[in-house]
Amino acid sequence: MRVAIAGGTGFIGKALTKALLARSDEVIIISRAGNRNESPIGSPKTLRYRSWDDVARTPSLLEGIDAIINLSGESINQRWTADAKHRVLQSRLTAAARIAALHDALVHKPKVVINASGISAYGMSLDGEFDESSPISVTDFLSGVVKEWERAADSIPAERLVKLRVGLVMDRAEGAFPLMALPYKLFGGGRIGSGKQWLSWIHIDDIVRLMLFCLDNDSISGAVNASAPNPLRNDAFGRAIGNAMGRPHWFPVPAFVLKAALGEMSVLILEGQRALPRKSMELGFTFLYPTAESCLNAIFARK
Repeated sequence: MRVAIAGGTGFIGKALTKALLARSDEVIIISRAGNRNESPIGSPKTLRYRSWDDVARTPSLLEGIDAIINLSGESINQRWTADAKHRVLQSRLTAAARIAALHDALVHKPKVVINASGISAYGMSLDGEFDESSPISVTDFLSGVVKEWERAADSIPAERLVKLRVGLVMDRAEGAFPLMALPYKLFGGGRIGSGKQWLSWIHIDDIVRLMLFCLDNDSISGAVNASAPNPLRNDAFGRAIGNAMGRPHWFPVPAFVLKAALGEMSVLILEGQRALPRKSMELGFTFLYPTAESCLNAIFARK
């Protein structure tokens, strides 16, 4: 299979690229740098880099691809100033528009487009339970971004479009989790805010496996929740981190401290939603790490 990945140089993109190459697929990474990074030392011949400018100017560079995976977008891990909000939204709308234009320009259309999205689509809720049949609910900035993001993705005229709604991706070295684990490393971990907010998460290995599942399974399309089947409330998840690291869970962080430090972005930590991966599981996908205990023990290499 020939797969083009927009945003393939990021945290998830690198892990996905490694998995695709391991099964002898060909990968073309589309990035701003493009062929300036062509053929880095040690890269296999089945890995290529192209810039957005290259692709716009010469779409035939991607002729014959079987799939496009879009992981592009400005990081949300920054203070949400007016300028930052604009960049977060526009980066996602621009990437979707570029992929739609690329799809139109290709003679032989890729059969599937996977567009990353977020479980924030369902809005923030302490009591709700959401699967792929649940409606989008705009309750804050990020859920509004996801609504516009998916609307832009719908303009991609793909035979099969998958909108992958991603939860917190768990990895020991990259992503947001190392910052979450840092207080426990320093013996200062505890519940955050009320501790009742839901955390929907997924291990890095499982999200990569889920993307491969979506590539290979012709019957899966539309919204797909990329989150493990057993989300936890913040307090319980923190206790699981403490247990996996052999550290106490005792030092609570009041909500006002995070609001003062992070501003509006604190909503990512102080609120959440309980998202369940019903569609993929009904189609036969199984999680290597379905529980927080199994996930965290794997991350910290504990039996």
